[in-house]
Amino acid sequence: MCIRAFSVKNGTMPRQIYQLRIALADVTPPVWRRVLVPGGYTLDRVHRVIQYAMGWQDLHLHSFDIGGQQYGEPDPVGELAVRDELDTRLDRVAGKGDGFRYTYDFGDWWEHEVTVEDVSGADPDTRYPVCVGGAQACPPEDVGGAYGYGELLAVLAEPGHPRREPMLAWLGRAYDPDEFDPDRATTLLRRLS
Repeated sequence: MCIRAFSVKNGTMPRQIYQLRIALADVTPPVWRRVLVPGGYTLDRVHRVIQYAMGWQDLHLHSFDIGGQQYGEPDPVGELAVRDELDTRLDRVAGKGDGFRYTYDFGDWWEHEVTVEDVSGADPDTRYPVCVGGAQACPPEDVGGAYGYGELLAVLAEPGHPRREPMLAWLGRAYDPDEFDPDRATTLLRRLS
């Protein structure tokens, strides 16, 4: 768990910033992001940080698994036992060195390993959240999970592949799996601040 120090200057607790590394499981080459977020964010805001930083469109359900407890949007019919992510702050469930799982799209089953790499005081000149690193483009929505994404990469890598044109038509846009721009991700994250 995170230990907070009191500010000597004014006796108040400084705002804690969590450095999270978010890595998409089971894909090659690795797709990952490094973001700085306020520890006081509730898990619903952490969910949106992950969505914007990774490049997802928030079209599907999601959940967090932290310390064996499931967090997410409450199930209106009560079939899924999840704690309400709106009531749970990041700094109450994770600290430096902790890891947890975030799953997005229960059909494609995109699992993300999230690691709290560091916890530090906020820089007064920095606007949070911010994306400070990462690699590879996010897989397209509804591509079929890690297996479907692997197939897409194989098809795109072979110019004469018979499924290339249908795949490009399905994508409906240019897609470069090697492209990632942390500044663009940060621009999207500004929607949260």
